[in-house]
Formats: sequence, C-alpha cells, structure tokens
Amino acid sequence: MSRFPTLRLRRAGGLLDLPWELPLAEWPASLQFRVLPIGPSRHLVRFLLVDGALVALKEEPDSVAEREYEVLSHLERADLPAVTPIGIARRPEEGTAILVTEYLASSLQFRRLLSRFPLGPGAYRDRLLDAMAWLLVDLHRGGVFWGDCSLANTLFRRDGDRIQAFLVDAETSEVHAALSDGQRAYDLEILVENVGYGLADVAMLQDRPGDLDDAADAAENVRERYTAIWRELHDEPKLPVGDRHAIRSRLRRLNEIGFAVDEIEIVPAGSGSEVRLRVTTSNRAFHAHELQRLAGISALEGQARLLLNDMREHVAWLRLHTGRPITEQDGAAIWRQDVLEPALRRLAPMIGSRDPIQAYCDVLEHKWLLSERARRDVGLEAAIKAYLAEGAPAPEVPPASESMDPAAQADVEAAQADVEAARIGAKDGLADGI
Repeated sequence: MSRFPTLRLRRAGGLLDLPWELPLAEWPASLQFRVLPIGPSRHLVRFLLVDGALVALKEEPDSVAEREYEVLSHLERADLPAVTPIGIARRPEEGTAILVTEYLASSLQFRRLLSRFPLGPGAYRDRLLDAMAWLLVDLHRGGVFWGDCSLANTLFRRDGDRIQAFLVDAETSEVHAALSDGQRAYDLEILVENVGYGLADVAMLQDRPGDLDDAADAAENVRERYTAIWRELHDEPKLPVGDRHAIRSRLRRLNEIGFAVDEIEIVPAGSGSEVRLRVTTSNRAFHAHELQRLAGISALEGQARLLLNDMREHVAWLRLHTGRPITEQDGAAIWRQDVLEPALRRLAPMIGSRDPIQAYCDVLEHKWLLSERARRDVGLEAAIKAYLAEGAPAPEVPPASESMDPAAQADVEAAQADVEAARIGAKDGLADGI
C-alpha cells in the first residue's frame, strides 16, 4: 500500500477524504472531476468538485510544489492578483507533490478565448495587454519575481469595462524584499518574448500568418505600458514651493488609476524655489476600498470604479431633485437600496451563478452603448430590458454550439463565449489606461 503523504490543508471537509496516497493520475473516476479548458502545462492538472466548490489539483516535483505553495501564500497575504492556495500533499520519497488551489471563478483562459476571435489591433487586445502589464507591475511592487511571465500562465477576469489578469503558475517565482532594476528588466523581457510567442501561436492557429509581425509589435507594446505605469508610480516631480494644485493633481491621478496614497513626502529639491514630491502608494484597490466604505459592497477595482460613478451620478440627481444636501454616505445607501439591489434582483434569473456585480457593470456598459447610439441618456430601465432581451450575454457562459462536459457547465459557468468580442470591442478606446 502506498505511503500517506505529508498533507497540509487550509480547510478540511471533503478534502480530507481524498486519496492523497495515490498519484493524481490514479485517482478514481468516481470522484467529481470536471473537464475545463487549460493552457499548455508541463504537469498533470485536474479539476475536482469538493464540498460544492471547484479546486485545481496539479502534480509536480516536490520542491517546485513547495516553493509554489509558499509564493502563492505570500501573494494572498499581500492581496496581489493570483489564484489562492488551499493545500499541498508532499511525497518526498517519490519526489512529487500535489498542489491544491481554488478555481478562479468566471475566469478566461487566453488561448481558448482568442482562438475564436481574430486577434487584431483594437480596444479588445489593448485591454488584454494592459492587464498583463498591470499584473507584472503589481507583482514587482510586491517584491515578486515571476520568472515565467506568459499568457499561458495567466487567467483573466472581466473587471467592469476592463480585464484583470491573475497569476496562475508560480513554479519559477521568487519572493524578495524588493526587486532590483535588473531583475525587473529580466522579468519584463521574459514577458515580452512570451506574449509575442503566445499571440503568434494564436495567429497561426487562425491561419493568419500576416499577423505574426503585428504579434511582435503588440508584445513590445506591453513593455511600453509597463514602463509608463512604473514611471507614473515612482516619478518624483519637481514642483514650485507653493503649487498645492500640482500636488493635489498628482494624488488625484494616482487615485484615478486605482492607487490609494499612504504617504506623501515633500523635500527641498536643491533650490529654494522648488520641492520634490515623493508618494508612497498601497495596492491597486482605491475604488474597491471606497465602494466598500460607502456602500458595503465588495468588488474588483474596475467594477468598483464603474459602480462609484453610477452611485455618484444618482446622488447628484437626488440632490438636484430634492434640493437637499445629501451626504455621500447617505446617498450611497439610497443608491444601493433603490437602484442596485432592484437591478440585481431582475438580473438574477438570467445570470444564474455568474458574478452579479459584473452583470450590473455589463448593464452600465449596455446603457453607455445605447445612449451613444441614441445621442441621449436612455436610462437604466431601457438598458436592463435590452440586456435581458439579448440573453444577458457574457463570456463566462459557453455558447450552446460548444460541446463540453454537461456537469462542468452545470457546476461552473467558466467557459468563454463569442459575444465577448462584440461587447469589449464595441467600445473602442474605452479602456483609458496609461
């Protein structure tokens, strides 16, 4: 009989009952395995339903799994975008281990998504490249050297009118107190090269050899985006001593791109007429924290930015029509009760287990598109009706024409749909990233 492995679990329940003493390939078919799309992997990856939740199991060398578990745990503590580790079963005598992570709900795997969408220049691809640049910036600011940055090692989630990228493979990653410029440059070089290969691979799969050169240009564009973001965060501008407006503008700009300001430092710049501004920022969750504070709602950063805009638009309307000086806190409560929650109740029958906040963001995008077409504000009610009439489209729901494990469809609405191209690509130029 196989020896029981060294098992570490962050939650028990049904995970305790799994056959950890067996290699992953030999686990019995009677378990609730699910077939879901994955990118190329050097190791066996299987998805399993346990206690009503989907987990990912990856068997890999013991030392690699141990390091990956520790890196993912660090990323979770630092609140950085990555899959969440929930356990590891080590078999040192065989030199193998099984790493257990949460399945990232509503996630998109790039290859399956882009293989059904002609990947050319435009807002859709720009959002994907923005997401990769932002992810690497987030990791580097957290002292994490990725080491194998690529589209294949990333999962994507729609985040309001943008895309957010999540690290899903940390086999080669390292955690440091801080990264040197050389480490960052090397990691960025890996990202640019791998993104180029990934886009070129999709171009060949689509029989579009003319897009190969464009794939290389697009990958270089990730470098430019990364550099611009990093410069924005670490710039120490020289300002006139009395220019308070310039300081406020700098802080407001950082808030707009999602960063809360922890501390500002104003120091002499070498002459009596100038000062240098240094700003320390926290993780990219400024709008998410604001939405939680005002309305008690948890959301991704891009979702929160859209919801805050919607809420403040409603509060302004209330102040105008009531003539009362309604506070933002009171207005947020009114908006949630009178606008958001009724809309979510109407959407619920159509969206099933999908992210309701993202569905509401889809409605807001629908409202924007309809209003642009009508050259007037069509209102939320018309947007909800139109969105529901179209079947509440979203890439998390597989199209009926695709063959996929029926149980996987019932348990997790995690595949992609062709409508993503139309929805994201329609608002050309909407993503106002750096």
